[in-house]
Amino acid sequence: MTETTASKNQQFFNEQASSYDTRHQKTIDQLIAHIQKRKDFIGARWVADDDENDDGSHADGKPVRFLDYACGTGLVSRALAPYTTQCVGIDISENMVASYNARAQNQGLSKDEMHAYQGNLLNKEDPNPSSLSSADLFNFDVAAVGLGAHHFEDPDFAARQIAARLRPGGVFFIVDFLPHDHVDGHAHKAAHTVTHHGFSEERVREMFTAAGVGKGFAMVEMGSGVVFAGMGKDGKEMERRVFLARGEKESGSCL
Repeated sequence: MTETTASKNQQFFNEQASSYDTRHQKTIDQLIAHIQKRKDFIGARWVADDDENDDGSHADGKPVRFLDYACGTGLVSRALAPYTTQCVGIDISENMVASYNARAQNQGLSKDEMHAYQGNLLNKEDPNPSSLSSADLFNFDVAAVGLGAHHFEDPDFAARQIAARLRPGGVFFIVDFLPHDHVDGHAHKAAHTVTHHGFSEERVREMFTAAGVGKGFAMVEMGSGVVFAGMGKDGKEMERRVFLARGEKESGSCL
């Protein structure tokens, strides 16, 4: 059977899941801090830290539901959990999903608060799998892809698929690499899963607009560079310029 981009990613991240957080903790902490620092830039209607009542409900009674696609072990979910009422992850790797859910359980979070599902919305032959078709996997207030787009065979299709899970007016954002030289930048174990060597602002804007989430588009670089341990040539550190881009789903969008 021909090996696909999806199957390569599934196999690779299944193998990496058990040690992923330990090996990349410094980078994960750095990215979480960057995302939290830019939550106002993302521009969603967040739950404030002090909005929670004694019984765990929220003062304004409004849910803030977040979809974390290609969630991995939950980096973006952990960054935004304090500002949402529910984090839902989806990942092609069942082992990454297991790690995501184990971490949530260890933190005392219920399934309604943080839970991930194994699945793939990017298979064009089955774009709406029955396992991910329940009503509670739609109408999210915020959806994101954190460092996953450069692994997608067709990022434009991915953006459309994820945008379809947003409510009208919902916010979509991605965190990924700016364009870079792949010769020395992806000489690591994940190189065979990488299909895009960064994205320019023009490219990301086009992606968002075509997906119906181009309203209020904005993009910002996250600091002067993010260090990824063991991801460079010969297992050395790799520094990458990382961006965060955001946009809103048009109220009349049928995507």
